[in-house]
Amino acid sequence: AAGGSVVIAEKFSASHFWSDIVRHDCTLFQYIGELCRYLLKAAPSEYENRHRLRLVCGNGLRGDIWEDFQARFAIPRILEFYAATEGNFSLFNVEGQPGAIGRIPPLLAHRFPANLVKLDPDSGAPLRNEEGFCLACARGEAGEAIGRIGTADEGGGRFEGYTDPGETEKKVLRDVFARGDAWFRTGDLMRIDDKGFFHFVDRIGDTFRWKGENVATSEVNDAMRDFTGVVDATTYGVSVPGADGRAGMSVIVVNEGFDIAALPAHLAQRLPAYARPVFIRVSSEIDTTETFKQKKGELAREGFDPAAISDPLFMADPKSGAYVALDTEAYARIVDGSIRL
Repeated sequence: AAGGSVVIAEKFSASHFWSDIVRHDCTLFQYIGELCRYLLKAAPSEYENRHRLRLVCGNGLRGDIWEDFQARFAIPRILEFYAATEGNFSLFNVEGQPGAIGRIPPLLAHRFPANLVKLDPDSGAPLRNEEGFCLACARGEAGEAIGRIGTADEGGGRFEGYTDPGETEKKVLRDVFARGDAWFRTGDLMRIDDKGFFHFVDRIGDTFRWKGENVATSEVNDAMRDFTGVVDATTYGVSVPGADGRAGMSVIVVNEGFDIAALPAHLAQRLPAYARPVFIRVSSEIDTTETFKQKKGELAREGFDPAAISDPLFMADPKSGAYVALDTEAYARIVDGSIRL
């Protein structure tokens, strides 16, 4: 309708990406998921700085690689946004704040009301005060993002719901800050910084409890990927017999620069003790969906049994903190309670 052209490849290829951008004279590309990280991890291309891009936009560009990505590939402008097909609010980081998904200027807050509410760490349900209202998160505190469902008298977005009324009601939070109000539950954990920028933390289903604390898998992944020799990482919780919650387990893809002996010191600088992975699995690759979201359901189901997994496995030694090989003997001692994690 507008006279523009769209270039679509049959499949994503990090090695051919920049030559395609140059050959088709693209001025914009849209990224999703971990696409930008894959490009940053790829070998240098003679074409990566010869493009005429004016903008890249999408969602999933994490703050830990934002500036490196923009600098290496000479990207003039990055537009990160947040939206969902059925959601009733969206955010656009028009100011290019690294790692943020956008903010709502105070003068527009009444038109586009969005907020973060505290969650019960065990049930995942929103916490409420003695009056029955939800508790808004403080700046820097992670909580579920919600958007007010609009009425004739107040601002807010529409939520048309699903064909199943029961599923629709699950996404609506009522009596949040006032009697009779209704808000759309995004299912996403976010935090708001001191400047009012929203930052995506994790999907609520991707967090797990360990040592009585909530662990955000995305933050563990960021710390892992910042370690020398780690090409990619994904984290999830696994059940340990006799232990409350789920122990953190990270699957990592590494190259020749990886030194597992130095990993504990690195993680100690980046993560609290409860968030550091108890188990490490070294794999040749991490499967992803068509939209570059990591498939970790099957990995979580496989657990940490060395008899069922061919990849090298390591565990954090409870006494020294070092990562040591996890063999069938150590596994048996964890299962019977001889080794307490």
